Amino acid sequence: MSGREHGHDPTMPHGVQAVAMPSSPAHQVPSDDLEVVPGFERENLQGWIPQLATEADIRAVIEKAFDYRGDVTITRKDGSEITGYLFDRRIGPTLATSVVRLMLATSNERPAIPYSEIAAIAFTGRDTAAGKSYEAWVKKYWEKRAKGEKNISIEPEILE
Repeated sequence: MSGREHGHDPTMPHGVQAVAMPSSPAHQVPSDDLEVVPGFERENLQGWIPQLATEADIRAVIEKAFDYRGDVTITRKDGSEITGYLFDRRIGPTLATSVVRLMLATSNERPAIPYSEIAAIAFTGRDTAAGKSYEAWVKKYWEKRAKGEKNISIEPEILE
């Protein structure tokens, strides 16, 4: 597609885009009739223990662990294990200067572990975001609406 098809007008100043507005009220669509755009499928990583053979493998798996909404268990090269929620990673030019930080369920500690000390990562905790997509919420909404329910309110699930 060209830029013009995406709304870019070469006659407008840089950074300004023209917005096409419907020409008449007949072009307005009720919000209930709008198409719901599908999202993306999240990988089911729960229980996965990937192989960490190369530096690229370590970096890629840590990115997945950072996006994961459950606990991970990191096995260090000295054999010790630590389990927690990987909430931060600091990416440096080498594995020794890159670190991950975990929130431990058993204490208020926030240990930092250099990538270079990581021998294995296991996705051991339950993924608390699994099945909680916007699409799942919309599906529940439409099921309730089809049953004729009024004042529909979908409350979030209580976490453990």
